[in-house]
Amino acid sequence: MSSTLECVVVLCTVPHADVGDALARGLVEQRLAACVSRIGPIHSTYRWEGEVHAHAEHQLVIKTTRESLEALRDFIRTSHPYEVPELVALDARCLDEAYARWLREQVG
Repeated sequence: MSSTLECVVVLCTVPHADVGDALARGLVEQRLAACVSRIGPIHSTYRWEGEVHAHAEHQLVIKTTRESLEALRDFIRTSHPYEVPELVALDARCLDEAYARWLREQVG
């Protein structure tokens, strides 16, 4: 296993599967992500504008590099339908060496 902080996993919720699929395709086509997995539907409960809301959403799990993170955030901010999209980046601390190499080759 490889210990690396170059690789990042980004979590981003979307309102519908088709929105998630479009974002995923755009991220991979533009080489901002090596892979995007869509999970869902999931049930999200959150506070927005002073009220508690609960809705079905889909979760995107985006695999990328730290170097591409800013461009990925810009892409999501301009392409996402939410006023404030979820963007949570987590360092991938332990990856299979071959997977980490493949991921870095796909992004950029």
